[in-house]
Order: sequence, then structure tokens, then C-alpha cells
Amino acid sequence: MNITPVILCGGSGSRLWPLSREQYPKQLLKLNGDHTMLQATALRLSGKMLADLGTVGSPILVGNEDHRFLLAEQLREVGVGHGVLILEPAGRNTAPALTLAALAANAEGDDPVMVVMPADHIIQDAVAFRAAVARGAEFAAAGKLVTFGILPTAPETGYGYIRRGAPYGEGGYQVARFVEKPNAELAAQYLASGDYLWNAGIFAIKASVWLAKIRQMQPAMAAACQSAYAARQQDHDFQRPDAAAFAACPADSIDYAVMEPLAAEEPNSGEVVVVPLEARWSDVGAWNALWEVGEKDAQGNVLMGDVIAIDTTDTLVMAKDRLVACVGLKDLVVVETPDAILVADKSQVQKIKVVVAQLKGTGRAEGKSHRKVYRPWGWYDSIDFGERFQVKRIGVNPGAAISLQMHHHRAEHWVVVRGTAKVTRGDEVILVSENQSTYIPLGTIHRLENPGKVPLEIIEVQSGSYLGEDDIVRFEDIYGRKD
Repeated sequence: MNITPVILCGGSGSRLWPLSREQYPKQLLKLNGDHTMLQATALRLSGKMLADLGTVGSPILVGNEDHRFLLAEQLREVGVGHGVLILEPAGRNTAPALTLAALAANAEGDDPVMVVMPADHIIQDAVAFRAAVARGAEFAAAGKLVTFGILPTAPETGYGYIRRGAPYGEGGYQVARFVEKPNAELAAQYLASGDYLWNAGIFAIKASVWLAKIRQMQPAMAAACQSAYAARQQDHDFQRPDAAAFAACPADSIDYAVMEPLAAEEPNSGEVVVVPLEARWSDVGAWNALWEVGEKDAQGNVLMGDVIAIDTTDTLVMAKDRLVACVGLKDLVVVETPDAILVADKSQVQKIKVVVAQLKGTGRAEGKSHRKVYRPWGWYDSIDFGERFQVKRIGVNPGAAISLQMHHHRAEHWVVVRGTAKVTRGDEVILVSENQSTYIPLGTIHRLENPGKVPLEIIEVQSGSYLGEDDIVRFEDIYGRKD
């Protein structure tokens, strides 16, 4: 059996603001453990994890153009090689994303079982997860469309539910129906009955089976995805489906487009199978969910970073940059970042998306990006600014380089504090070592490179009449970025 993990990397995670932001969403963050959520997702089925099932291929990622280098770099950091990295021209929900992945998976004709996983879930019991995936993959290899349902632990109203029907095989059930998010009374009834599971949005489906069903049930979606994929452009590791063709694609989820209509057929065809999953799962949709899965102290607090908590109970505190001291708090969420602080009642965290909407509506940068911004060559952190000046810390990865560029409105002073910089400045190329500096006059073509094997870090002082990031004219860029 050939198995190909498919990791869906879209989404912005706005309810986890201020840590999750549009340009650096929750799947790229370390929220629970030493790995980011994307890395943890990729590692669940990597290497020898499912060796007893057959061949587990490199994962296919479907993500956002803006995150392309971050996705690839995060997998490289944990030694997981990706197969195809598909960049959606626009968000069209999960059914078109999976269709693109299925087309890519079938490109070589081996028709693998796709194990489809969102990149932003926490699964604490990896052994139980792999055991469930092993059962589901066998059902999928036989032509079934398999979904994984979480054994509920509470009458949750924030999840959709799956009602299981007749047993199927060993450890599976036919799906009787999918149920929308219930009210509290119905959720309590579902929990008491023992017949309902939370809908996790994790699937196992053969590539050919998914493509056949999407063509049968959503022909317009299938046609748009096929056209977009056929006209794709290859850029290094990235595949870019044709934007115009994909723009014509209807937006819908895997559940709504295929799974729910199939389960609702009369009589039930039995094509959709659910495998119960008890693996300490959470979709971490909001801060209270992270508190629930976090490691708690004797007072029920989840404390991350430099935190002092006095007479504080059942509270989540995350300090990213500074000391946070809490006194006399109960049932709160406190999240500190370099440019924004959140204080919220745990029962009100769903309203954080209103804060994000207000920030975006007023054009504030805190709604879109962090102070520290990641680039394919490294990162920069704007540590101070004022009228006609800005100070940044800039980190350049070994062997990486910024684009050959020029600014119309600013000059730059660079001081190397770690490593060695190779600097192109007009017609000259110089090496600048630790504790040395150089000056880039306004209008001078320049480039910063790290020729060494350790990270390069500099302090940059900008001065001029306009200091925006859009004052960059690129002449060459090894990462293929355009102005």
C-alpha cells in the first residue's frame, strides 16, 4: 500500500491573536511542545511511523503563496522532505485543496491512499493516532472514503458531529449522518447516547476515489481544479496552479462537497466510513482550547515563558518577550508579544476575532503581521522607530542573501554583531566582520549575504523621508520574488 500524507496549511487562526496573525498563522507556531503545529503534523506519519503499512511517501502540502518559504523551511528544520508544495492562488476551502493534492498524488500513476490532515491540530497520543490511521488506510485502500471521529469528552457546541451507524470491518463504522454544530441540549444528548463523534476533519481516501467522487458530485469544481492544475507553473519546489482557472472554482469543504451528501443518500451506500480516534486531540480553535490541553500547575494555570503568578488560578499566561506578573487572576487568558498584549476572560475568547477585524478595518499592522517578520533568507525585527529613522535587527541564514536592491527614499547603516557579512555596495564587494560597519547611501544598489556557516546578525539603522517596506526596487532575487 502506498500512503501519501496531505497537509492542508491554509487558514489564519485569527482567534489566537496576538500570537497567530495573517502572515504568521497558528500552524507555524510552537503552541504545545518543541515543534510547530505544522512540524508536529508532518512528523506524525514520517519515517518509520507507518512502516508496517507499506510505503509512506513525502507529504504533499497545500498552502498559501505568502507562506511558501516558511512551510518549506519548517519541514527542513525537522528533516522531513516534502513532495509537492502546492500554492493556492486564492482560498477556496478544503475540497478544491484536496482535489489539487489528489491530482498531484496521481501524477505518477501510483494512486496512493491520501491521509489528509489539517496543519493546525494538536494530537498528544501519536501511537493511538497512527493505529487509527492504519485501520482507516486499509478501508481507504478498499475504496471507502474514511473520516476520523474524535471520541467526545464533553458536550461541545463548537464542533460538528458524526453519527456512527453499522459496524464496518475491524474498528470502523458506516457513517449514518453528519450533524451541524448543536446547541447545548443536543450536544448533551449526543454525548449521552455514545453514538456520536466529533468531526475532526481528518480523512483517508485513495486519490482516484476522491477524483471520481468530486467529478461526479461537484463537476464545476473538478473541472476548474483540473484546468488550474494542468496549466500550473513549476517554481523550484513549488507548484502554482493557474490563477484565472482556480478563481472560477466554487469554494466548499470536503464534508459539504462530498462526504455529507454521500452519507445522506437513501439508502445509505456505506461508502463513507468513520474510524473512532481517541488520541487527546484538539483543533486549538481558541485560547481556552490551548489551556485545556496545556500542562497545568497545582492551581490549574498553564504558564509559558517568563511568568510570575500569585493567587492566580485556572489561567493561561504566555509571555513571549517580557516578564509577565499576574496577581489575583482567575479564568483569564493573558498573552504578551513584543507589539501587542491580550487580556481576556476564557469564556469570551471567541470574540477575539472581532478585535482582529477592527485592527484590519483601521489598517493597523498588528492585525496582519508581527513585529518580527520572516523572509526566505531569514528575518527582521523592527526594534525602534521615529520621525525619519528606524532601527532593525536583521538575521540572515547561512548561505542566504537578500535581493540585489535599491531604495529611493532611505539610506542604511549596517553594524555586524554576529557572523560575517558579504556586502555588495554599488560596484564594490566587501566583507564586514563582527563589530565592523558599513554605510549604504540613498539610491545605491546593494545586497547583504551570509557566506558563512553560522547565522549572520546585523543592526540596521535606516534614515530618510520614507521608510516603508514597499520602497524596494529588486534587480535580482534568488527566491523569485517580484516587486
